[in-house]
Amino acid sequence: MKKHRIYAMSFASVYPHYVTKAEKKGRTKAEVDEIIHWLTGYSQAELEAILENEKDFDTFFAEAPQMNPARTMVKGVICGVRVEDIEEALMQEIRYLDKLIDELAKGKAMEKILRKA
Repeated sequence: MKKHRIYAMSFASVYPHYVTKAEKKGRTKAEVDEIIHWLTGYSQAELEAILENEKDFDTFFAEAPQMNPARTMVKGVICGVRVEDIEEALMQEIRYLDKLIDELAKGKAMEKILRKA
């Protein structure tokens, strides 16, 4: 099976785009990080090490300390595809993160983004 190019991309190369997208809509880098912590279980120090070491998406998700079981509550369309219908596991994890960042940029409250309310 051919590996998608995005899997080989470093998470560090995409992370600034997440932050920029959020900041353009009045949100913060801290909120982006909070979403990543919630989704993956990485601490801030672990996240910073991942960014410094430029780990690829495959490794980023494979080494996540604790993928949040509530992530399956993330529903909706991202890049024209329903997140809940994505069959390939790694692509679905990537799209969960994309969808959460989209919700942040659209002004949703953090409690709703993190599926607390």
